[in-house]
Amino acid sequence: MTDFSYFSNKIILITGAAGTVGKELIRQLLEYRPAEIRLLDNNETEIFFLMEKYKHISFVKCFLGDIRDKDRMKRIMKCVDIVFHTAAFKHVILSEYHPFDVVQTNILATQNIIEAALENNVEKVIFTSSDKAVNPTNVMGASKLMCEKLITAANTLTYGNKTIFASVRFGNIIGSRGSVVPVFMNQIKLGGPVTVTDKRMTRFIMTVEQAANLILKTALLAKGGEVFITKMPVMRIIDLAKVMIDILAPKYGYSPETIEIKEIGAKPGEKLYEELMSQEETRRSLELKDMFVTLPAFREVYKIDYIYPDIVKEQVDKAYISANETYLTKEELKDYLIKHKVLEKVEQGI
Repeated sequence: MTDFSYFSNKIILITGAAGTVGKELIRQLLEYRPAEIRLLDNNETEIFFLMEKYKHISFVKCFLGDIRDKDRMKRIMKCVDIVFHTAAFKHVILSEYHPFDVVQTNILATQNIIEAALENNVEKVIFTSSDKAVNPTNVMGASKLMCEKLITAANTLTYGNKTIFASVRFGNIIGSRGSVVPVFMNQIKLGGPVTVTDKRMTRFIMTVEQAANLILKTALLAKGGEVFITKMPVMRIIDLAKVMIDILAPKYGYSPETIEIKEIGAKPGEKLYEELMSQEETRRSLELKDMFVTLPAFREVYKIDYIYPDIVKEQVDKAYISANETYLTKEELKDYLIKHKVLEKVEQGI
């Protein structure tokens, strides 16, 4: 049982608080009664809704602001103990059209977070990364990789400061606004076809509850400079389409047999599989019960003892790639969707 009492009486800042992961972090952190939770987002409407939702909880404070604003970051981090940095541009295609904006929001703003944290002597900064940071094929993935490198290297800048910087890397949050689940759901509502890019495609999956929980665990474990890589089940996209049709078609007045699945081809830059750990990273990675820990490549620079509880292996044998892992059967995938109420939450807009 993980002891999350560490978060009690802490002052915590969440950037991108109105996003899928940010909202779930708020929900889980409330259980541990921090001294204060500061919620930051540049989406005026969404931060207003958060303010309304938590207006009766005195220690939840909502702030409208942009992580691109360095001075704003320095002010908002006054007296902060822990920063969960989830704010980013995450849409792959939009990032290709607007690469300069991605650099400003994902990379330069992460530098702002680092500098503000150092100036305010923050205890820990946890950056949320993506599978797309591994061998990136697009602007968004490359920006996330650069952010990981900045966060790791920031541990060399402390000069006696106590701040610990680390990253957590995970794949698809199934049912989130950016996932394929809402797309498939709308297509089934209309009677099909359900469009699958490539029937060979595999993906890691996890729920937003699991993602937030593992981010909190990372904050407890981080020593400085690591990338924590979450262990996740794997599914085939074609199986997800079939299972969703079986579950939802009767609900929307269709026979599952009448809903066509159409293969439309992979999008530019889209991989047939997901990579959460490269082959190069295996040489400097440890396996824990729930996750892998990839240590900095230049470990001698950091002078940190990387000791963790529940070490399963001192070195990882193979790259963590969805194509190499056993994927869920259709029945297991159906059980997963039902157990975690994934489809219900998408329908309810949760």
